[in-house]
Amino acid sequence: MDPRAQRLYRWLGLALVVVLAGVLRLWNLAAAHDLMNQFDETYYVKDAWSMLHLGYEGSWPSDGNASFLSGHPDVFTSNPSFVVHPPLGKWIITLGMLVLGPESGWGWRITTALLGTASVLVLMLIAKRLTRSTTFAVVAGLLMAVDGLAISMSRVALLDTSLTFFVLLAFLFVLRDRERTMTRIATTVAARYDGDQPPSWGPVLWNRPWIIAAGAALGAASAVKWSGAWVLAGLGIYLVVTDALARRRAGVQFWPTDAVRQGLATFVLFVPVAVVVYVASWTGWLVTDGGYDRHAGGNALQSLWLYHEAMYRSSAGITGGHAYASPAWQWPLLLRPTGVYWHLDALGANGCAADNGCAQVISTIPNPLVWYAGVAAVLYLAYRFVVARDWRYALVLTGVAVTYVPWLFLPTRTVFQFYTVLILPFMLLALTFALRDIAGRPDAPSYRRLTGQRLVIVFLAVALALAAFWYPVISAMDVTYDFWHLHAWMTGWI
Repeated sequence: MDPRAQRLYRWLGLALVVVLAGVLRLWNLAAAHDLMNQFDETYYVKDAWSMLHLGYEGSWPSDGNASFLSGHPDVFTSNPSFVVHPPLGKWIITLGMLVLGPESGWGWRITTALLGTASVLVLMLIAKRLTRSTTFAVVAGLLMAVDGLAISMSRVALLDTSLTFFVLLAFLFVLRDRERTMTRIATTVAARYDGDQPPSWGPVLWNRPWIIAAGAALGAASAVKWSGAWVLAGLGIYLVVTDALARRRAGVQFWPTDAVRQGLATFVLFVPVAVVVYVASWTGWLVTDGGYDRHAGGNALQSLWLYHEAMYRSSAGITGGHAYASPAWQWPLLLRPTGVYWHLDALGANGCAADNGCAQVISTIPNPLVWYAGVAAVLYLAYRFVVARDWRYALVLTGVAVTYVPWLFLPTRTVFQFYTVLILPFMLLALTFALRDIAGRPDAPSYRRLTGQRLVIVFLAVALALAAFWYPVISAMDVTYDFWHLHAWMTGWI
């Protein structure tokens, strides 16, 4: 291929996927003029609006939703409301209403939709660095751009899409750090050899700006939802382990102890900045006097600590039943996807001409083909890692582990399938590696390459067809009840 054409494809391919992702997330964004009572959009939007005026979450009257939706949003009071999530995700929602106003879903959903679109771009940048292929970076981005779970969670004002964006950003930064650090370790250790005698110690690296950036991103993730802290801990362990292995490969004699030395430096670079970003997200609560538990302690920070204790106790106690509850062990099986919005008009109402009625639906179900293929791909990648010990597989599997495994240790907690929007990008990376292997290596026989590429094309074609089939019921389009029922492939999908 001509070098100019290669450069054009390198950027145009990614750009077209981003545009597609944006269109699918922004088109008719305010179709559901409602605050999703079934899930927490009803709280986050109103909390965000009161934070814009008070600096903290105010309380609302019992008819707050009706007043807000009718164009009278300023009925909140200065009395504080108790919340169980940190404020950054709600500040992000606030930005949209600050620019576009609270009159429609455009205002309270736009920032989530934009971050959902940006997440597709960040995923492609990660995939490109991992696979060294623009084509498979586009494949990864395309699968996320059209996925029902990723789209629907970008079209409602919940917190999980913002969380996903910051976590993906942190992984991209860690990947950038690895590209710099592994070479520096190998070069520095090689320079310290005394003939054939390897050095006892390797370098302690402090100039790692990408680690600081990753820590800041995960501080922001934790300031959206506390599950970001699991990623902070998991990536911290990953950094220590990869540093240790790099020092062993380079020949450092005391590499385990050397890795501990570097681990302490990495901790200083990685964790404090996350704490600073997290605490900074509470600025509105800290600089005002009316927030919940604002004066519970002797000073602002002590009060914040006491408030966090109350938040933790409340979060740990969320064990009640819910129609859409789905424990984490069920998530790979996709037994109970979440319906966040449902509206049904009878024949003749609002122009409905269908005997069984007309529905508007927002289901957070992922593309079924891609989901199950992604689960299989994670298992395949785990096998490939055992065989090949490829660091790229380790990074993807780390992403799956830190976003999924902690939920398995909370079997009584009320959780939902839509939490998997944070796991989805890493499943898609695993699937991208699997599709790349199916397509065949560049040096494979031409027949093998042709067969593999055709299989990949067929898979992508079917995935896109299913995405088109599901789009109306993840985007609140007006459909007949019978059309919606065609999507109930399992009893738990209704």
